[in-house]
Amino acid sequence: MQQLLGIAIVLGCVFGGFTLMGGTFSAIFHPVELLIIGGAAVGALVLGNPKHVLGEMAHQLKKVAARKKHDSEFQRQLLLLMYELLQTAAGGLKALDAHVEAPSESPMFQRYPRILEEPKLLAFIVDNFRLMAMGKINAHELEGVLEQELEAIHEELTQPAKSLQKIAEAMPGFGILAAVLGIVMAMFSVSGGADSGEIAEKIGAAMVGTFIGIFFCYGLLEPLANLMKQSVNSEASTMETVKVVLCTHVAGKPALLAIDAGRRLIQLNTKPSFAQLEQWINAMGGEDESQNKRRRGSDRMAG
Repeated sequence: MQQLLGIAIVLGCVFGGFTLMGGTFSAIFHPVELLIIGGAAVGALVLGNPKHVLGEMAHQLKKVAARKKHDSEFQRQLLLLMYELLQTAAGGLKALDAHVEAPSESPMFQRYPRILEEPKLLAFIVDNFRLMAMGKINAHELEGVLEQELEAIHEELTQPAKSLQKIAEAMPGFGILAAVLGIVMAMFSVSGGADSGEIAEKIGAAMVGTFIGIFFCYGLLEPLANLMKQSVNSEASTMETVKVVLCTHVAGKPALLAIDAGRRLIQLNTKPSFAQLEQWINAMGGEDESQNKRRRGSDRMAG
């Protein structure tokens, strides 16, 4: 809703102001200019990026358009899934394998559909829980491995936004390109005997290209690139939460304290309190209240 409001404000102020100045839509609607500028932008995007980057860009744009966010419900499912996995991992690698080998078929993972909708996050969780459960890596080594993996993932996920940002910066240049071509045609019309009114009309049409390039740069593509960056940062923050939970657990801390350590890295607008986390855990099926109290008491003593 907020994105639609932003688009409405931009379009309303720009074109509404133009109309109040006495302008007409026909004066700025030139499909050929759009073809030149849009075609050059798309061509440059395809030329300068490999196929997997373009695919990831399309995926992130769809995600932005669908307004999928890591809200409080997503964070609840993530923390509870991590808690269940830690409890299961205590039973050894074989107990964990029943869930991480095919997470989409696991009853545990099926209780958390929002996580199943995030394939990159899901793969990160599954791979590193298996690594942790093997028990042949200490907390320091695991932290180093996960830090390098997160840096590689973040670099790959931010590449589409960087590429779109570059195209946005080039849009005014493509607009000038269209304007120059329009002025060239206006100059040719002079030799054909065009009067001053026709020449002025052609030059005005040529200048529309500059307007289109600037408008697409600052009114559309740069905001989209910024939204993509924020989405990637949110995803990176989620993976950072998983990393901290794993490292804290491998360091010997109880499951509840490990989950709380991860909770502290959640973005402030969706970060639950510790009391809320306890309520979520207490509400989980398969555990009675007395077991929860005994476990929390031992967790606090161990912390």
